[in-house]
Amino acid sequence: MVLLTTKFVQRASLFVSFGGLVTTVITTFLPLWKTMNSDLNEMENWYEGLWHMCIYTEEVGIHCKAFESFLALPLDTLASRVLMCISIATGFLGVAAAFFGLEGVEIGTGRERMKRTLLILGGLFIVVSGITTLAPVSLMAYIMVVKFWDENLPDVMPRWEYGEAMFSAWFAGLLLVVGGAFLFVAVCMGDHEAKLQSKILPRNLEQCSRTQHSRKMEII
Repeated sequence: MVLLTTKFVQRASLFVSFGGLVTTVITTFLPLWKTMNSDLNEMENWYEGLWHMCIYTEEVGIHCKAFESFLALPLDTLASRVLMCISIATGFLGVAAAFFGLEGVEIGTGRERMKRTLLILGGLFIVVSGITTLAPVSLMAYIMVVKFWDENLPDVMPRWEYGEAMFSAWFAGLLLVVGGAFLFVAVCMGDHEAKLQSKILPRNLEQCSRTQHSRKMEII
C-alpha cells in the first residue's frame, strides 16, 4: 500500500506511543485504581490509588488524603508505584529518542546510521515502558481477585474492586507496546528500502552508461 511508507509508520508509531505515555502519566496519579462500596453504608464510596486514598459521601463530597509513609505502603502498592515511575521515565526517553530518529528531523547530515540507532533505542524504551505499565496493574488486579474470593473473610466485609484507572492503565500499556513494536517494523522497512535502492541504483547507472555509449556509436 502507498500509505504504508516508512515515514508514515514512524510517525504513526510515535503518535500511538505518545498517547500511551500521556495516558500512563495521568493514570499514575489518579486515585481510582481501587474502589469499594459497603453494603452497610451505600452513601459512602472509597477510592484508592498509588498516592492517595479518597472517600466520597453525599454530605461532604470527595475528600482525599495522601499516604503518610512510603515504607508503610502495602507491597503491591509500593511495587506498582515504583514500576509506574520507571514506565514514565523510560517512556519519555523512548519518545525523545524516536522523535530525533524520524525521517525529516534534522540532526546533522550523513547520520542515517545514528537515526536508525535512535529508532531502535526508542522502540526498546517504549516497549519496556509498556511492560512496566502492564505489570503493576496486572499484579494489583490479581491480588484483588484473590482477596475478593477469599473464603476466610466474612461475606459482610467490603472488598476492593477494579477502578477506572486500572482499565486506562491496561489501555496505556497496550498502546506503548504496540507503538514500540511498530517502531521496529519501521526500522525493518527502512532497511528493506535501503537494500532495494542499493540494487536499483547500480542498474540505473549501468543503463545510463549503455545509453550514452549507444548514442556515441550512433553519432560515429
